[in-house]
Amino acid sequence: MSAINKVVVVGAGTMGAGIAGICAAAGCEVALLDLQTETAQAGIDRLGAGKRPALAEEHFANLRAGSIDDLEQHIADADWVCEAIVENLEIKRSFFSRVEAARKDGSLVTTNTSGIPLRDILDGMPARLQADMAVTHFFNPPHIMRLLEFVPSDAANPDLSARVADFCGGRLGKGVVYAKDTVNFIGNRIGCYWMLAGLHIGKAMRDDGLDQETVDALMSKPMGFPPTGLYGLVDLIGLDVMALVAKNLTANLPAGDVGHEYAAFPAEEQALFEAGQLGRKTGGGFYRMQKDADGNRSMETYDLGTGAWRAKREVTLDESLHDLSSAMFANSPEGQFVWAQMGGTLAYAADLVPDIADDIVNVDRAMRWGFGWAQGPFEMLDRIGPARFAERLAAEGKPVPKMLAALQAAGATRFYNQDGTQFFGVDGTFHDTPTE
Repeated sequence: MSAINKVVVVGAGTMGAGIAGICAAAGCEVALLDLQTETAQAGIDRLGAGKRPALAEEHFANLRAGSIDDLEQHIADADWVCEAIVENLEIKRSFFSRVEAARKDGSLVTTNTSGIPLRDILDGMPARLQADMAVTHFFNPPHIMRLLEFVPSDAANPDLSARVADFCGGRLGKGVVYAKDTVNFIGNRIGCYWMLAGLHIGKAMRDDGLDQETVDALMSKPMGFPPTGLYGLVDLIGLDVMALVAKNLTANLPAGDVGHEYAAFPAEEQALFEAGQLGRKTGGGFYRMQKDADGNRSMETYDLGTGAWRAKREVTLDESLHDLSSAMFANSPEGQFVWAQMGGTLAYAADLVPDIADDIVNVDRAMRWGFGWAQGPFEMLDRIGPARFAERLAAEGKPVPKMLAALQAAGATRFYNQDGTQFFGVDGTFHDTPTE
């Protein structure tokens, strides 16, 4: 298994520059390329900007900027060529044809795509490229987010997974999860369902008094999620990015997937998107920070019910809502929201294995490492009680998801044993949990 010491990253946007930065920090010799050398250099310069630079000063010596016009000379002796360019199938295919003609034998070639199937990129490509190519989907920003979703081609060399795990998991310190070549892989498939479904469920329950602040209070600490909650997270990501995600889901989700129900914005969010009120990047979306004449700061909420800005409201949740297990079954509008939002998300996740990953461990790790959840979906189901969860689904006339049905058929009561050292597999038996 050959070592990776020389890396070429193509695409000097936030993601590409970030990948180049973490490779440089790991001691690799890194070339960052873009359409012009000046653009690539600007990407490198951004790594040192701000109060918390993404790259320490001593590691910049490992980086150099270049132009894609000189791609062939840069990759001739590269151990890894990582693509992070525009999400356009034909542009990517043209790019990888150039790479294949100039790269050395045994070099690793990867794409950072999350929206274009790898099989479409590789369709009709030479066997040598198919054997050495994979998806390495980093989460943004790469120097902070631990998750790396790895998807090899169907014709990948047998040692490709081990090589990526050794370098990306060991040297770069990433949490590697093994996904399949399906739309949005693992993290974004489940996470974007959670966000888009939440916008629709939130709209449906505003008449019951559930404003954005209440939803975000529920979808944060009580669930073991980051403090941004739902609307705050969409503000951070941006409605423009979410619109692209929704478009991709609409085009690529399998027929009959329940995600189709939520893959377009509710009317209020669509109006915000069309008005350019996208989130933090535009100065405000669902929330905005205001400063008065004396320099005092205060947070405001764009009330989706009234269509006007107002002071952000502080929310105190009832004690029954402080934990997922009790909140999901609380007899209140808040409890109904948690059941609809989180219950739907957990049921969705439990129906996606083995379609998006071979086992539940990769799913749980993707959500913990990529979205900052304290527990993954199957760990949450154990916390709730799989039997209790399945009973409520059945009582409402809803189908029991595949993995829950398999658990019941096997006579098992949990997806993980008490100390987490074993997990329930798709074959109906328990297996040793891989170390993190």
